[in-house]
Amino acid sequence: MRRTTVIFIAVIGVLALIVDFWPRLRLPGLDPDAGSRLIETKLGLDLQGGLKVEYRVNPVGDRTPGLADLEIVRGIIEARVNSTGVAEPVVVTSGTDRVVVELPGVTDTGTVRQLVGQTGRLDFVPIPVGTTVNAGQALDLTAVTECAGTGTVTTLCILFSGDQLDSATLGQDKNGGRAVNFNLKDRGEQLFAAFTAAHVNEQFAIVLDSVIISAPSITQAITGGTVQITNEGTIGGMPQQEATNLVNVLRFGSLPFPVEELSSDTIDPTLGKEFLDKSILAGAIAVGLVLLFMLTHYRLPGVVAGVALLYYALVLFAVFRLIPVTLTLAGIAGFVLSVGMAVDANILIFERSKEELRLGKSLPQAIEAGFARAWNSILDSNVSSLITASILYFFGSSVIQGFALVLILGVLVSMFTAITVTRTILRVVVAQDWARKARLYGISEAEFVYRPTGRAAIRRGATPGV
Repeated sequence: MRRTTVIFIAVIGVLALIVDFWPRLRLPGLDPDAGSRLIETKLGLDLQGGLKVEYRVNPVGDRTPGLADLEIVRGIIEARVNSTGVAEPVVVTSGTDRVVVELPGVTDTGTVRQLVGQTGRLDFVPIPVGTTVNAGQALDLTAVTECAGTGTVTTLCILFSGDQLDSATLGQDKNGGRAVNFNLKDRGEQLFAAFTAAHVNEQFAIVLDSVIISAPSITQAITGGTVQITNEGTIGGMPQQEATNLVNVLRFGSLPFPVEELSSDTIDPTLGKEFLDKSILAGAIAVGLVLLFMLTHYRLPGVVAGVALLYYALVLFAVFRLIPVTLTLAGIAGFVLSVGMAVDANILIFERSKEELRLGKSLPQAIEAGFARAWNSILDSNVSSLITASILYFFGSSVIQGFALVLILGVLVSMFTAITVTRTILRVVVAQDWARKARLYGISEAEFVYRPTGRAAIRRGATPGV
């Protein structure tokens, strides 16, 4: 069992080193259409800059957006941006009719602008008999009214709008291919059931801002309010990008008021490279002083703690790159805090172990007892930290969420390194003859009693001061 643990720790360490330092390493996608993703360190807006866009929320007819409406628009825009994979966007309201969007490290500005800037008029439009339309085609819906009844469609009309859409998700068709599922509210369900029953083998279009997003054909009457859009006959179903875009449009397409882009500009890092370098230097000095303290006060266990702490940093950084986590100054603060918590766990363990040594237990027994007695304190401390960080993550702003996510990951990895890595290394070390000396543990010879276990104990008994 111990050998298996050592192998497991070594494998995790080697993989972490590869993820951290192997250049241009790519992570295979779970979906073949999505391709692979470059593993890289993502930095936040304060460290690498990005794109800033300001929007104005315009009135509709005699309706003027209030502060509550502005907050709804802000939430929808933030959800749209998050769906593109941009990490830790800053989306805030400004004044009585403005929404400001700041996107860190954005490279494909056109795609993001197109998604954010869409005013969001989502309509479900039956296509007249004898007419064929395709995705991307524009329709003139300026003078179009709601459909009257379920008779033959000869001109464009709107069956219902996006307010009748309840939810949308990626799914699978009957052949296991990719599909898009969405659910309708009561009125939309009734209209769609009646219309599809009377118009099998005809087209209908999902239209956003007068542009067709998808134009599937009706294959059967659809009742119950659950609708599935598929590419039957195509291996793998709908292409990944097409399906994802359609889900995003269905979920985040409907805004209560239109938005207008007023200005956009690339922004420089708010902190800059010099500030980042100084922050990293300060963190390195702090960690160095902590390791010096551990080495001076705990001697050999302090060296083991230093090795475990280095292992912890490598593994956590690899996790950041794999997820990926966007590192901001707040995230770096969360990382430093988690380092302190990892050291705190080692201090509890080593102090408990020293107490057990002073009680006359053998070195291996004292180490095991130290871990066992410290475990409850370590668990309680880390669970309380996880609860606090989880509250910050689910209820905080984007910047606070970044700090909380880094702290959660740091606490989880620190528990693994403190309990598994440090313990395994100490077990290997204390089994060596050269490690059985009182000065290596920061206690006096009189306090240090080594009692060999097993056959050695039967032959020699207790041997003090070894």
